[in-house]
Formats: sequence, structure tokens, C-alpha cells
Amino acid sequence: MAGKAFFLMRLNDHVQYLKHVTDTLDGKHSFTGTSHTDCKLGQWIYGEGEAEIQTLTHPQAKDIFDSIKEPHEKFHTISKQALEMYANGDTDGAKKTTTQMHVLSTQIYNKLLDLDGMS
Repeated sequence: MAGKAFFLMRLNDHVQYLKHVTDTLDGKHSFTGTSHTDCKLGQWIYGEGEAEIQTLTHPQAKDIFDSIKEPHEKFHTISKQALEMYANGDTDGAKKTTTQMHVLSTQIYNKLLDLDGMS
């Protein structure tokens, strides 16, 4: 059964991924990104996450879990675009794209925190 620390770990997985992206865009790292199904959070969402969410008794848990998928996929698409722009020398374009990444990240954070509150 999922516990409070569990959802905070999923949140940390996402934070660490975002840090790799932003560190690369700041010239401190050379991260190329992954698909939304290959990162740690995505592996959970498209793996054991479905079964773990079923253990929560809150009636909205499944809906919130399902609502993470779209912003998470968009986050990966946009972060990959930012990394590609940066690699191609378009640092200004890459930095502008980070605003969208952070908006999506906030949505993901909030949904994971909501799930944490239901556990």
C-alpha cells in the first residue's frame, strides 16, 4: 500500500528530472532527456502506479492519478524540445521553453501532493 513517503518519492523523482534538464540548460550537465514512459515517474505511472492507486480509498484518487498523465507527457515533450534547442545553439529559445516546463511541473507537483494527502 502506498504511504505518504511514497508519493513524496514520486515527487522527488520528477524534481530530480527537472533539475537535470535545467542544469543542462545552464551548461552544468549534458542530459538529453527521456520519454514520458522511461523516467522514474513515468515507469511508475505506466507500471505499478495503477494498482497502487487502487489501494487508496479516497473517491478522487483514480481521477487525480489519471490526470497526471497528460501534463507529464507534455512536460517531457517540451523539455525534450528545450534540450534540443540548447544543443543546437538556441539558448534563448530553450530558456523561453522552460516557462512551459515549470507550469506543467507545478501541475504534476500539485497532483502528487493531492495524492499524498489522500494516502
